[in-house]
Amino acid sequence: MLRKILFIFITTLLLGITLYFTFLYYATYSEGDRTGELIKFSSKGYVFKTWEGEISQGISGAQIFKFSVLDKDQKVIDQLKEYQGKYVKVTYVERYKTFPWWGDTNYYVTEVHSEKSPHFNK
Repeated sequence: MLRKILFIFITTLLLGITLYFTFLYYATYSEGDRTGELIKFSSKGYVFKTWEGEISQGISGAQIFKFSVLDKDQKVIDQLKEYQGKYVKVTYVERYKTFPWWGDTNYYVTEVHSEKSPHFNK
């Protein structure tokens, strides 16, 4: 009887953990676009090297959008390196939570395009 209860408990626990991580991996909270000047993009971390960036969304830099890029999105990484210091539009997905090996933020950039700055079009 005790073995059966222990088996059911361990199976339920493993199933719960599997469902939790599956939810974190596939579920997104929101999707959208942001534009601004790409002011920082770097690989950082001691144990897990992740790609992290920041976009300034105001003239004074008062509003900063922090984001991460997954290692599998090499095209996006290369484009962000190229667009450093330029005005860009990024497409992102926001996740409920993150894994340490994915990045520091819940925002993950999936696409990036160079844009004209609205501040210098006059």
